[in-house]
Amino acid sequence: MKGQAKFSPIDMNRQFHQRLADLSWSESRVSYWVTDDEKLIRKTLTYSAEEQKAAIRLAGKTPIMSYNQTDFVKDRVAIEVQFGKYAFVAYDLFVKHLAFYVRDQIDVGVEILPMKSLQSEMSSGPGYYEGELYNVIRNGRGVPSVPLVILGIAP
Repeated sequence: MKGQAKFSPIDMNRQFHQRLADLSWSESRVSYWVTDDEKLIRKTLTYSAEEQKAAIRLAGKTPIMSYNQTDFVKDRVAIEVQFGKYAFVAYDLFVKHLAFYVRDQIDVGVEILPMKSLQSEMSSGPGYYEGELYNVIRNGRGVPSVPLVILGIAP
């Protein structure tokens, strides 16, 4: 409704970041190199970043630096707090958590989302728990191929 106070995703994210940082959770960023050659990417996937770059150059290809970042990592658990746009949730679930899992840096990914009851009271339109739970179940067992915990929070 017009004039009604809304929850601020930016303020909510700030609170999560502050409180998790106080508990020694910290951001993690992993850099790697990619190219346009699928076989070369498969070959270099498990190499260190330096080895990837060198192997791509040796193959006569152009190395392109890339990275994955996750909000919080501690004790082999990654947490993504997602109060942003709905498209970012799929990226978290199917790319970010998986990247850290494949690199053997985490054993489980945790995605924190608003429940629909909270999302409808937010000032922007992020994804919501019930919808993303449906999307994960619709993909079938084993997809995504990383153990996940999806948490929904309500007002």
